[in-house]
Amino acid sequence: MYQRPIKVLLVESDRDYLDELRARLGDVRSGGGIDLEWAGELSQALARLTQGGIDAILLDLELPDSHGMVTFERTYAFAPDVPIIVLTNIADEEVAVSTVQGGAQEFLVKDELVPAVLARSVRHAIERHRLLSALRSLSLIDDLTGLYNRRGFADLGEQYLKLARRTARGVTMVFLDLDRFKTINDSLGHHVGDRALMKVADILRATFRRSDIVARLGGDEFAVLALEASGESAELLLDRLRERFQDFNRTSHEPYQLVVSIGMARHDGDARIRLEDLLAEADNAMYEDKRGRRKAVFG
Repeated sequence: MYQRPIKVLLVESDRDYLDELRARLGDVRSGGGIDLEWAGELSQALARLTQGGIDAILLDLELPDSHGMVTFERTYAFAPDVPIIVLTNIADEEVAVSTVQGGAQEFLVKDELVPAVLARSVRHAIERHRLLSALRSLSLIDDLTGLYNRRGFADLGEQYLKLARRTARGVTMVFLDLDRFKTINDSLGHHVGDRALMKVADILRATFRRSDIVARLGGDEFAVLALEASGESAELLLDRLRERFQDFNRTSHEPYQLVVSIGMARHDGDARIRLEDLLAEADNAMYEDKRGRRKAVFG
């Protein structure tokens, strides 16, 4: 079925285990074989995943910079489009159930690993993930923009908040809507209005990281849930977003300007916070931004 080797990223602290797996897989040639790459820490793995080209991940949960379920959750949140097979030294049924429930495709015990089983597990994981992704996209993806829809944002957003609590990291919620969208539709046509919404989606994709959850909630409303990175403040994030819209308006040949109202809310790990509360807070901040700019124009 595969005409080229399957590119698998092994995330494992022991560099010697890479050589061991390569030796074990040497006799497995069906379907083009498996090409292993190695990352010794989670940070290295996430950096490699940003480059693309990885078909599957073999993930040890115990790494120098991450431990236990948090390792899986961070990897899954960062690269939800890449199937993950969890590796462990101990046959821990509870961990197995938790990772599979959380989105892992398979759970394998290192000491029980047989080359043919590993090769088959990788191929099956890729096929299952592809099928599940196709099914999920039917209900979680916005048809026009390709962003998550409201349901997708709700489902993945709750997982993101759980990850933030586990890792004691802050999250930023950004809520925005496209001002004068009705005017664009009425004066230029709905096809131009659709194009404007797609341009907003493009700007959001370019501004935020691949691991952030970017959604069109409906109509001209968009939301982003982002895990905060060290050294990057939420205010800098908003400044960068506004600059992207300004750059578009300065250089675009479209017959409209993209004018947006933006609100933001932050969450620092409070276990009591709910996604809908964070969204409501950002929504209120967005309307304050809208009212403030209207006063500046009409006041």
